[in-house]
Amino acid sequence: MNTKKMSSFLTQNAIYIVLIVLVIGIAISDPRFLSIDILRDILLQNSTRAIIALGMAFILITGGTDLSAGRVVGLTAVLSASMLQIMDYPRRFFPDLPNLPLWAPIVIGILAGLVVGLLNGWIVSRLSVPPFIATLGTMVIVYGANSIYFDMKPNESQPIAGLRPDFTKLGTGFIGSGGSYSIPYIVIIAIIVALIVWVVFNKTRLGKNMYAIGGNIQAATVSGINVRRNLLKIYAFAGALYGLGGVLEAARTGGATNNYGNMYELDAIAACVVGGVSTAGGIGTVPGVLVGVLIFGVINYGLTFIGVSPYWQLIIKGLIIVAAVAFDIRKYLAKK
Repeated sequence: MNTKKMSSFLTQNAIYIVLIVLVIGIAISDPRFLSIDILRDILLQNSTRAIIALGMAFILITGGTDLSAGRVVGLTAVLSASMLQIMDYPRRFFPDLPNLPLWAPIVIGILAGLVVGLLNGWIVSRLSVPPFIATLGTMVIVYGANSIYFDMKPNESQPIAGLRPDFTKLGTGFIGSGGSYSIPYIVIIAIIVALIVWVVFNKTRLGKNMYAIGGNIQAATVSGINVRRNLLKIYAFAGALYGLGGVLEAARTGGATNNYGNMYELDAIAACVVGGVSTAGGIGTVPGVLVGVLIFGVINYGLTFIGVSPYWQLIIKGLIIVAAVAFDIRKYLAKK
């Protein structure tokens, strides 16, 4: 293999090489890291983050960004959890609320995320506010609204707990007899979501228009693409995924507060960028995003597993993010 082919191979497979090197490095320090139990735990802990990152990928590929994602996760976690407490829990959010069908609060949470996404899309597409500023504003609005809801009597800002077993089973249940070879429901849900997003990205008109808008918005407009309508759909789709992520996070952890989802948007952006989603727009794949999430999952879990200080973990994550963006910019400039 000549130098040019080797360089091309390394460029195209850089994120996979990084992931392999991380796993090997941690495994050398502690071989127990290669066990099936550890892999299962990493997948379980990062399934909701994968769903949120896939939603973020929609926005980044259009050349935008979404700072409201984490607060939408918190809003939908609180909404769903507040309606799915067991009947005899002493501090029910709604003391007189009857047992609702499981699907109803879940759908309400997803719809709440979709509504915030529509609001973001409307501000960006109709008012021509830059995505960074638009979503910064909605981030603050959503957090304020969620905090008001969370502070209502009789709850008064107490953590929401005592969730119904049929709900928490979504986040902690599994297929199989248990142990290493069981498959958590939440992982299956994340895989299904990833497949749906892959279809949208690669097999639908919305996906093709999304890449066109991110590649060159002026050219997309001239070619007849309704940019405003497509941006509205894209932000709504992303918001719905944040909503689903928030609902599943409440099910996984067995509770919720108004601070759930804090900084999740930055983790999602970082995972997308490391996974090959271009900050300039127009480039990104579902497998790349999933590997990006997995890289940070391995960093968080693996470095803690071998006793590395959380502060050093932050430094390592920051260096990886900067390196990924610098690499992306160099590729972008090389093509110009």
